[in-house]
Amino acid sequence: MHAPFPQRPDAPNPHAQQPVLTAGPPLVDAQCALVMVHGRGAAAESILSLYDELNVPLCAAFAPQAAGHSWYPQSFLAPLQTNQPYLDSALDKLESLVAEILASGMHSDRIVLLGFSQGACLTLEYGATHPRVYGGIIGFTGGLIGPPGTPRNYPGTLAGTPVFLGSPDPDPHVPFERVEETRDVLRAMGAEVELRRYPGMPHSINDDEFQAARTMIRRAATLQPTREIRA
Repeated sequence: MHAPFPQRPDAPNPHAQQPVLTAGPPLVDAQCALVMVHGRGAAAESILSLYDELNVPLCAAFAPQAAGHSWYPQSFLAPLQTNQPYLDSALDKLESLVAEILASGMHSDRIVLLGFSQGACLTLEYGATHPRVYGGIIGFTGGLIGPPGTPRNYPGTLAGTPVFLGSPDPDPHVPFERVEETRDVLRAMGAEVELRRYPGMPHSINDDEFQAARTMIRRAATLQPTREIRA
């Protein structure tokens, strides 16, 4: 049974000390890095288990664990303040992980961000609030975070970053209108966004989505070399 969500509003960074699980080759030998973000009530092990199915052996995979198995306590559509300090801590956790990957000498166009459900929402919000030229951003059933009418004037550009959004319609947790809004916002930031709608699909990931993700990750791994060469 999962531990309860940490009820410590005084803790400024509840996710900071949580572990990051890995799979695939060491980062120094990898051609790309894949950051995999689990959903509410799940664990790093569960999202990392998708690594073998994706079949991207050139990529080093990293799966951070959320405190209490949830990145934030309320719906992603709730007022932003009701999900603090957990939401900011979760975004900081991803930024810390991406910074470590960049510090290894791997360029951002070799980094692919992937999330499912709550993890997809967090991944997409991170990409919008920390824009770079990523190797890809993959959101399996998720959208940008905040209630309807949240301002989306994110500074910066995604400058051609490929983005894949796949979502059931209807979905019990993620309104399809929010997925469409996310597409439009990320396109306005310069991303190349593909949205696939799956009528009647349950809250899960299907084979078509896996194939789209696999193609995107393999493309990031086989770009012309951009890693810094050291003497």
